[in-house]
Amino acid sequence: MEPQLRPELRVDKLLWFLRFAKSRTRAQAIVAAGHIRLNGRRVERGSACVRPGDVISLPIGEAVRVIRVVALPARRGPPAEAGSCYEEI
Repeated sequence: MEPQLRPELRVDKLLWFLRFAKSRTRAQAIVAAGHIRLNGRRVERGSACVRPGDVISLPIGEAVRVIRVVALPARRGPPAEAGSCYEEI
């Protein structure tokens, strides 16, 4: 019997797919600067894995947004598609 694989996605790629960063390079820079928290823990590597149900805190301008990942996107789609993958807390 094969072990079940849990779906996961790199945090930098997720930020880009969900349109919180205009490019993947910018998303990597945001993560590397230590501005992102994943489940309350500071993340400094873009390779950190995000799974459905995880909570992410990130700065957007002067505010801090806290989101719960509902589903992992397969691509960087339109804003409506990206918005359906997370919920604001």
